[in-house]
Amino acid sequence: MKLDMVHDIQTVYRKIVNSMARPGQLADLSKEADLIEENEAKPFFLLAFTLFDQEVTFKVLSKNEAAISKLMNQYTYAKPVEMEEADYIFVLKDAEEAALKEAIEKAKPGTLKNPHDSATIFVETDEITNASTLKLEGPGIQFEEYVHVETKRKWVEYRQMKNQEFPLGVDLMFIDQKHQLLSLPRTTQISVNRVMD
Repeated sequence: MKLDMVHDIQTVYRKIVNSMARPGQLADLSKEADLIEENEAKPFFLLAFTLFDQEVTFKVLSKNEAAISKLMNQYTYAKPVEMEEADYIFVLKDAEEAALKEAIEKAKPGTLKNPHDSATIFVETDEITNASTLKLEGPGIQFEEYVHVETKRKWVEYRQMKNQEFPLGVDLMFIDQKHQLLSLPRTTQISVNRVMD
């Protein structure tokens, strides 16, 4: 593996944190993702190397779930579990169309005592741009940000329902085919600027 498990992973971690702190600002993970030899689910392996250890649980939603989960477990020692227990849920592009809805509905939202004990959902999508489909407001955004997430899956309404009892909820991250990462923490308010498909 060409990926430097210290320096490259530290760089990815900083990019993820910066992305979470500034919703709507895309993080470019392409340089590091290209260093991973696994052809399938490259960005997800990159995220797993960065965020997983033996105490982490995860769920992969994909036609190749078993193979991907086995490799992630072998590389990181993180444990694959059912969706309701997972710290991280990965929704790959080849997952069933209803997979994202199911992931949002079943993901653990944390508790009032420990709201941070919630799931983060990573979703593979076609493309993310700064087109004005979605308006973002909230902490980390000075005025407002605009993004467009190219996907056939409907998710905005499900996310809003899941996160309505703040501080409970889930954090959602999209990563596209160019390995651009968009973070949408539960504190970010999203409004649709036009009708979504």
